[in-house]
Amino acid sequence: MLANGIAYNRFDVSGLPPQQQLLAYWEQLGHIIEVVPSREQVRQSFICINNRYDIGEFRISDTYTDHVVIERTVARISRDNVRGIGFTIFLDGAAHLATTLARKREYPVCGGSVLATDFEQPIRLQRQACRYITLVVPANLLRHVFSDPWAIHGRALEPSRPATRLIVERARTLVENLRYMPFEDAHRRLAGLIELIADAFGEEAGLSGSKRAVGRALMFEYTRRYVRANLHGYELSPDSVVESLGLSRSTIYRLFEHEGGLGAFIRHLRLRAAADELVRFPNVPIKDVGYSVGFKSASDFTRAFRRAYEMTPQEMRLNDYRYPHAEWR
Repeated sequence: MLANGIAYNRFDVSGLPPQQQLLAYWEQLGHIIEVVPSREQVRQSFICINNRYDIGEFRISDTYTDHVVIERTVARISRDNVRGIGFTIFLDGAAHLATTLARKREYPVCGGSVLATDFEQPIRLQRQACRYITLVVPANLLRHVFSDPWAIHGRALEPSRPATRLIVERARTLVENLRYMPFEDAHRRLAGLIELIADAFGEEAGLSGSKRAVGRALMFEYTRRYVRANLHGYELSPDSVVESLGLSRSTIYRLFEHEGGLGAFIRHLRLRAAADELVRFPNVPIKDVGYSVGFKSASDFTRAFRRAYEMTPQEMRLNDYRYPHAEWR
């Protein structure tokens, strides 16, 4: 605890033997994510310096690490209670790559970019050696812009945007001065930074910044509510949504372009619901779990689940996942 009342923790692996440094980093983050190393990486030295500050309901960290692949899997998500929205502000580095697993979409990011992740959805991040700031906030703080915070997952702010440059500069200044600020001042500045980030992502998604964006935001909220309310029905499809809500196909496409289309969004919601039920109800047959979330056959469910999460429903239930892209585990 700092003298100003801010909870502070520093984590540095430099005092450990080289072969223990990456594993120590893994253990530090193990309650949230998996680290996916190669055999060679484990044998080598690894740099990780993390300064974490807890300020009321907010958490902000200033970190430097070597190159690493990290992943938050659906198996972990369905077994823990870690929730919220994370913003990674890359201060340097190049050619980072984020992959949202269920949507099979890749998002290249570089120094000066801001990446948003929803802890309730799986993601894989190949991060080059860099310094970055991580900000974790409750999802409800974004609902004035994103009525469904799931929609922010995987979005990124480009470094060429003036708002992004302002966010990066304010975040850098904040973490470098937190230990000298009064608690109330630090909390106020952090809340202001979050507001700035939310507005920037809202504009990037076309949900704020103009009268037209307000109308789009209303359609965005209405459509997602309808899909969630009818998720378990076999008849739910892009065609049924278009017909029931009276929206044009072009409007639907624009609303769900980030998700890969409305069909992909429906499938993603069904698979996430199924993953939770596989863990919550271990004695229910897998085929019945698939039927309960709207899949029409057991084979369709298993095939879609494996394609999205790189594991079968049975492996997910048994927590028996092996990383096919890792050399050592």
